[in-house]
Amino acid sequence: MRILMVSAEAAPFAKTGGLADAVSALSIALNKLGHDVRIVIPRYYKINRDKLTKLEGPMGVYCGYSEEWTAVYTTTMPGTKDLPVYFIDHENCYGRDGVYGTPFDPDFQDNPYRFSLLCHGAFQLCRKLGWYPDIIHAHDWSAALAPVLLRFNERHGEFAHTKSVFTIHNLGYQGWYSKHNYPVLGLDWQHYYSSGFEDYDQINFLKAGLISSDVLTTVSPTYAQEIQSAENGFRMDGILRQRSGDLFGILNGVDMDVWNPSKDKYIEKTFSTRSMAGKAANKKALQERMGLEVNPDIPVVGIVTRLADQKGVAELFAPTYGCAYRMCTDMKLQLVVLGSGERWCEDELRVLSSNLPNLRAYIGYDESLSHLIEAGSDFFLMPSRYEPCGLNQMYSLLYGTLPIVHRTGGLADTVQNYNEQTGEGNGFVLNHLTPSSIYDTVGWAMYAYYNKKDHIKAMQKRAMQSNFGWDVSANKYLEIYEMIQKRF
Repeated sequence: MRILMVSAEAAPFAKTGGLADAVSALSIALNKLGHDVRIVIPRYYKINRDKLTKLEGPMGVYCGYSEEWTAVYTTTMPGTKDLPVYFIDHENCYGRDGVYGTPFDPDFQDNPYRFSLLCHGAFQLCRKLGWYPDIIHAHDWSAALAPVLLRFNERHGEFAHTKSVFTIHNLGYQGWYSKHNYPVLGLDWQHYYSSGFEDYDQINFLKAGLISSDVLTTVSPTYAQEIQSAENGFRMDGILRQRSGDLFGILNGVDMDVWNPSKDKYIEKTFSTRSMAGKAANKKALQERMGLEVNPDIPVVGIVTRLADQKGVAELFAPTYGCAYRMCTDMKLQLVVLGSGERWCEDELRVLSSNLPNLRAYIGYDESLSHLIEAGSDFFLMPSRYEPCGLNQMYSLLYGTLPIVHRTGGLADTVQNYNEQTGEGNGFVLNHLTPSSIYDTVGWAMYAYYNKKDHIKAMQKRAMQSNFGWDVSANKYLEIYEMIQKRF
């Protein structure tokens, strides 16, 4: 099968979150299964052209008012022999810092034009290569114009047999802009309503993708159900219920070459279910690195997160409201936090770290520390308000670090609640996100740690035997690709 991935980001070239990892990992898994997969993304300022190969001749891309002349660069995805990544190069659109914006300008006002150029450019790239895909797979709002263009502008000639798949990685980000940007999308005004772009007299990229794509997917089965409700649908629940027969939830996978305790290059000592001694060595290294009391008998609770409302940080850390201070004073545990985000939360974590001997926070991001937290912690706390898929709970399971999570999205699909009578399960689950429910569930995990050690050991080994490889997800996507080839 010929599959074109259209995305604003792909690891390791451009990454702001899990979208980049998912696009690249899925592409690699499909490539390993023998399919002709190609990726197209913008050539952002930070992507060094000197390390890429330039295709001959410029590429004209018509989008909206005029034709833009772009260059196209290419390279091979690391870890593969024949998975090409193409970069559309246009200085005015992409020659700046940031993918969607910067800390000072979080949402570039010309994003409609920037991502219109990407999506129109994807079709022109196919023409330039003389290569026409069976499937155009667009990812999140920034690539949502691609299936719209396929439906209204391109479904003839070379693309007559091409079908579209649109993946929702996070419904909360929709690409909502003034309708004055509509002309730059290169669509006739007669399609303003039928394409799905119209949204309260604005344009909404994600809504258009939901309406115009042949098939919709999202990143976990539970999230696919949740987004069809008013509570979690971000105003798109009606459309999603209407298209429920075309909506599929497929759990994201994990790069098992990177997140694998038996060969992780970032941790103090590797380990596996056959020999867990390395986990104790990593716990000691984590306590030392974070300036905590080095004591193997005190449970360590790790957190690696964006400090944003979606992640439940208010219920944890908000002054006079969050439960973290009470947890650290009432319970014999150590809390380690790695993350950055909202300023109030960063400041509060600094205050808590200075006042509590058993809480330490690293503000920012450190790849080696994130691996050490997963390997050295006994528990991993992830009380997300909503979580389309989640990766950290899967990393934790693979490292024998028992997750403590809110029952939502991919967290509900991957973490089975502890049964105190039988010892079954692989983590601890809270049903309602409140400070008291987090406090109580963490307290329950601490009780099990101190009083049910045989259960904890069995749960750790059970967790480490989980299979989150991308080959499982890739085969499910292939079933959908094959299904829409036959259906439409």
